[in-house]
Amino acid sequence: MSEAAAKMQARRIRPKYLNLRALIFEIRLPLPGWISILHRISGALLFVALVWLLWLLDRSLASEAAFNQVKQYAGLWPVKLSLLVLVWAYCHHFCAGVRYLFLDLDKGLDLATARLTSWIVLVLSLMLTVLLGWQLW
Repeated sequence: MSEAAAKMQARRIRPKYLNLRALIFEIRLPLPGWISILHRISGALLFVALVWLLWLLDRSLASEAAFNQVKQYAGLWPVKLSLLVLVWAYCHHFCAGVRYLFLDLDKGLDLATARLTSWIVLVLSLMLTVLLGWQLW
């Protein structure tokens, strides 16, 4: 095969379109990349859950009976689990947001510092979630 034919054959190879399975199991994303993805997911989760949280606040402030209903509703384990996920989302979004503010100031851009701050964000957000979740349960 000539060199020109080999180049034409290489151009015909179609790009590999990635799916969720490939992103999770085949591509080895570094920890700062996972922190970035989790930051976006937690922000979207907080934005979507804002409607539910505002509804709970509105119902609890309506009357004493409504407050007791919300208190009973918040005592259910699926609701507590949902609130725990929202606590994690807030803690992670806050910690990662502080990390990104420092990155915007050109602090911690080298590889070792970026990996260290990613681990700090992950551990700190989980510790805060456990601490605040202890109060929830």
